[in-house]
Amino acid sequence: MDINFVILLFILGLIGSFFSGMLGIGGAIVKYPMLLMIPPLFGFNALTAHQVSGISALDVLFVSIAGVIGFRNGGYLNKSLITVMGISILIGTFIGSFSSQYLTESQINLVYGILALLAAIMMFIPKKKIDDIPLEQVTYNKTHAASLSFLVGIGSGIVGAGGGFLLIPIMLLILRIPTRMAIALSLAITFISSIAGSIGKISTGQVEYFTAIIVIIAGLIAAPLGAKVSKKMNTKILQSILAVLILATAIKVWIDIL
Repeated sequence: MDINFVILLFILGLIGSFFSGMLGIGGAIVKYPMLLMIPPLFGFNALTAHQVSGISALDVLFVSIAGVIGFRNGGYLNKSLITVMGISILIGTFIGSFSSQYLTESQINLVYGILALLAAIMMFIPKKKIDDIPLEQVTYNKTHAASLSFLVGIGSGIVGAGGGFLLIPIMLLILRIPTRMAIALSLAITFISSIAGSIGKISTGQVEYFTAIIVIIAGLIAAPLGAKVSKKMNTKILQSILAVLILATAIKVWIDIL
């Protein structure tokens, strides 16, 4: 493999994983479009949607746990919510990841575009006083948490994402979880989801292993750094960065689809 291509993949992995750790996303919302679109701009062969979704699935598995380690202290990891949403998203992701082999590249991209658009809409809806809730007093509706994470699992399993870019808007807007806790929980739940996603992609032959290893190594370096930055940033700024990031991705994906 061309050394310049390796360097490019490593840089893309660093960028995507830093945002992953900082914003509580598995990284696919950033890396999926970057891996699809940027290599051809530098004269390299384009990766297919199936290859990128496979790479993303494995990458999210490692990057999300690296991000969780950065949030392990401070009471951000609600075990009850991780269990409820983790089991539901795991089941949904198994269904989505195995089903993805029967979809065309354009259909996978369409699913990704729809998910990104929904996440962007939810991020721009005002969320009042959620960060005034003490972490030890956080409550949530288990039925809503389980059903919504199951649906997220199906969609994220198809595109190889952990679902963090959808989980955070859902936790902020519907479940009313404080921002920093939502970021930490999203990484933990995304890790569980990515186990199923990885198994599905590997068993159906959708993983380009050498490329995935490069991106994963970069992610293990950058994700903990992003988590450290996140704990020091204002929560409104974190929400704004995530909203703009998701919106920009949604716009780009829909421009390509249309």
